[in-house]
Amino acid sequence: MEATGTDEVEKIKSKFMSAWHNMKYSWVLKTKTYFSRNSPVFLLGKCYHFKTDGMYIALNSFLNGSNFDQINTEISGNVEEFRKDFISRIWLTYREEFPQIKGSALTTDCGWGCTLRTGQMLLAQGLMLHFLGRAWVWPDALEIDNSESESWTAHTVKKLTASFEASLTAEGEPKVLSNHHRGSIQRNWDDSEIRNEVYHRKIISWFGDSPRAAFGLHQLIEYGKKSGKIAGDWYGPAVVAHILRKAVEEARDPELQGVTVYVAQDCTVYSSDVIDRQCSSVGSGKADTKAVIILVPVRLGGERTNMDYLEFVKGILSLEYCVGIIGGKPKQSYYFTGFQDDSLIYMDPHYCQSFVDVSIKDFPLESFHCPSPKKMSFKKMDPSCTIGFYCSTVQDFEKASEEITKMLKSSSKEKYPLFTFVKGHSKDYDFASSPLHEENDLFSEDEKKRLKRFSTEEFVLL
Repeated sequence: MEATGTDEVEKIKSKFMSAWHNMKYSWVLKTKTYFSRNSPVFLLGKCYHFKTDGMYIALNSFLNGSNFDQINTEISGNVEEFRKDFISRIWLTYREEFPQIKGSALTTDCGWGCTLRTGQMLLAQGLMLHFLGRAWVWPDALEIDNSESESWTAHTVKKLTASFEASLTAEGEPKVLSNHHRGSIQRNWDDSEIRNEVYHRKIISWFGDSPRAAFGLHQLIEYGKKSGKIAGDWYGPAVVAHILRKAVEEARDPELQGVTVYVAQDCTVYSSDVIDRQCSSVGSGKADTKAVIILVPVRLGGERTNMDYLEFVKGILSLEYCVGIIGGKPKQSYYFTGFQDDSLIYMDPHYCQSFVDVSIKDFPLESFHCPSPKKMSFKKMDPSCTIGFYCSTVQDFEKASEEITKMLKSSSKEKYPLFTFVKGHSKDYDFASSPLHEENDLFSEDEKKRLKRFSTEEFVLL
């Protein structure tokens, strides 16, 4: 009876916290994001310009058709392409009312799961590169405001879209686009578009909030338990990197057998260890190498981020290999995807949405795509973060390591670079290398020691 009473108290407590978090995190963007028309914008290796030959254009002017004869098509196209590119990235946020997390009374991750969400977003981007390629954009990206789903009302998304559009012109009040100019276009999809849409949905389904989803919150928490973490705890960027590695290793979907994850040890990427992972068995009768997502936990300073690292971070985000950065500012985790001038562009998981059952056919996609980016000054960034790269082949990895090494050397004002690529295996340098498949534990003893050190340095959720 005593245990039953305790369970009831936990359930009541969970419901109370859920109601509080729903109120706290259900607000959408309260502040506008302003983009300069005089500086290029970088988004995961792609560059966009909003000006040319002294002519400027506001996105809403282009889409509303006003002053069309004065519009420079190169500029308008670039603004629209940037929006389509950003909206096409997979956005994973707080959710509520999902199936109860095993071993707890929690049915929401509001208030504690933001770093797991940013880790999911980084992994999702790596999988998008693997299955869809960097050139892919969601065909319905600019039609997102027509959604009438439970989580995303048309009014809400129009408000978000208009907020971004107003940022390009610094208008006082955003203008909501009419359906006349934003109506859905009927398309006859070819085989390639159908294939891409299948993978688009499949990738999102792998991150669903259910115990069966390979990279869903429930599975990530199970792997985290083996490192001493439980649902409701704070997860730092370094810990999440190792959890993602384990999740990909344990994934049983045949489609995921061609991808592996490598986590750098003590800010060092051992080339032979990476190549060994890429050349490990892909499947019966297959000799192809695996693609690899490389995660590098680093610190960009002591208590505060060192501004000397700004150019390096910008350089990383401008590389085609980059899949983003798991980071944030004190008390909050963000997924950094690009920059303009000295400000970072990011996707924010701190928005509470309703559970979506991704196992049903044609589940709504709108709540997994964010129509409005946010910006933050680099100097506000917490120094603790994890940088991600994707390499589809061994040759890609070798090329990426050369490019990144040059960047590390040229950007480093210190005696030692932020992290390094070295030849050989970690064991050649007397470091214990964690095996590809660990049966009884998520982390090796050496990894546990490193994670303990990282955990004491990382930002804490209050």
